[in-house]
This record gives sequence, structure tokens and C-alpha cells, in this order.
Amino acid sequence: VQLQASGGGLVQAGGSLRLSCAASGRVFSSYGMGWFRQAPGKEREFVAIITWSGDSTYYADSVKGRFTISRDNAKNTVYLQMNNLKPEDTAVYYCVADTATYYSGSYYYYRSEAAYDYWGQGTLVTVSS
Repeated sequence: VQLQASGGGLVQAGGSLRLSCAASGRVFSSYGMGWFRQAPGKEREFVAIITWSGDSTYYADSVKGRFTISRDNAKNTVYLQMNNLKPEDTAVYYCVADTATYYSGSYYYYRSEAAYDYWGQGTLVTVSS
């Protein structure tokens, strides 16, 4: 599985960006897909996940109510719509895939890096104040 993230850039606080992650492979629709981020000088952290069916989504508390994750299985793509961006959202954002096919885990499962088998190259989001 190859993951190609895009959509990062520079935005002012309060603005919006939409990240995209295109995945290779014919079984994309059976994978949980998500996003992590790593800010300068900080550890990588969980941001959001959408299960294979799209029925469940989970978010970090820091982005809940501002970010929305979605997927389009016909396009093998997962999205992260980021609204009301804050300077503390500045980070490299990584797309991730959980290839445990047709598995729907809990929030505690998905927030661990160990749940993910594949990572994209990252896309930089910079939010200016």
C-alpha cells in the first residue's frame, strides 16, 4: 500500500485547509484510514480515524469540532477537512492505513501508532497567527 498525502500549505489562523490522501491497492475500502501529525519539537500524535465502513470516526480532543475526516472509496482517497485552524495545528500531517481488513476498533486502539501498517510521506501545514 502506498499513501500519497497532499493539500498542506500556509494559512492564517481561522482559515481552512483540506488534506487528501490517495492510496494504492484494490482493498482500500476494507482499511481503516487516519491522520497523525507531528509539530516541531514534539512527539507525533493521533488526529483522526475513519473506519473501513465509514460508520465510525474518532478525533483527538484538540481537533474535535474543527476537523472532519471522510473517505471516498471509489477514489481510494481519505480527506481531512480542517476548519478554524490555530497556530498550534502547525505540523507535518501523516496519512496512515490500518490494514486489518474490515476491522472496527475502539478509540484507544486507533490512537496508538501500533495500529497502523503504512504511513504516507507527510504534508506540512503551517498556521500563522
